[in-house]
Order: sequence, then structure tokens, then C-alpha cells
Amino acid sequence: MGLGVRGAGLTGVAREAIGAWLDGREPEPAPPLGLEAAVFVTLRDQAGNLRGCIGSLAPVTPDVAAETQRSAVLAASRDPRFPPLTRSEFLQLEVEVSVLGQPEAVVSAAELNPKVYGVLVRGAGGRRGVLLPEVPGVEDVATQVRVARQKAGLGPDEPIEVQRFGVEKYLG
Repeated sequence: MGLGVRGAGLTGVAREAIGAWLDGREPEPAPPLGLEAAVFVTLRDQAGNLRGCIGSLAPVTPDVAAETQRSAVLAASRDPRFPPLTRSEFLQLEVEVSVLGQPEAVVSAAELNPKVYGVLVRGAGGRRGVLLPEVPGVEDVATQVRVARQKAGLGPDEPIEVQRFGVEKYLG
């Protein structure tokens, strides 16, 4: 990945995109950062409760800045767990941008760490579940895999393929 200090501006990119969506306009194109990467944008209220989270496992746009804009608007408007965001909520939200590294196959649970790696589980028929690292309440590998299985609608005994991915996380 390697965005380093350049990635710190991604939360501002996300906020501007959500603000534009709330105003009913297209966001200004974000200056490209020269990296193609998948992004998840997570929105949390002042108490730290989830208010929206959407992203992709593979980039949909050619640059991480445009990918951040896309995911931010979707997190605010299309997360099926929540109604669309309101302006009053937006003003009080914490925005987290997670830039994903390439998924890599995992052979054993020893290769996982819910504080360091996100996890992708894939079952029969292509069903898959994703869990980012550092999710509150997910303290161990067994919980991380169990929650990802649940998100995919996979039972505890169904065979799965597991991949992990690193994340560069930015808060703002």
C-alpha cells in the first residue's frame, strides 16, 4: 500500500463527498494519489456506534481518492442496516477510511490476528463475508472468523476458504 502521510487526507475526501451528497450535488474530483486500492469507509456516531460501513474488496475506480469518495457516499446512503444519513448526524460523525492491501490465502489460524489483519471467508456458491481488523468486541481469531461466517450466511460447519488482508486506517 504505502500511502503514509498522503493517506491522512482521505478522511477529508470522504467528508467532502458525503457533504456534497447531502447537498444533492456531485463532489469535486479529488486529487489522485497515484494508488489503485480497495477502500472501506466506516461512519461512527459520537458514542462509537456504527452508523454505516461500505467498501469493496477490489477497486472500482482507478485511484484510492476516487474510491474513497465512492465508498463514503455509499456508506452514508446505501448501508442496508441504516436509513440514509441526515445532515445533523453527519456533523457529529467520526469517519474512518480503511485502505485494503491485497488479500492473501491463509493456511492456518496462526496466520490471523484480528488486531492486524482483516479477514475474508468464502463458502460454497460464492457467499462471502468480510471483517476489517480492530472491530470492537472482536478480540480473537475464532470470533473474527465466526462473525465473518455469519455475515456470509455460512454455518459453523460449512467448509470455507480464508484470506487475510492488511489495512492502512485513517480517522478523522
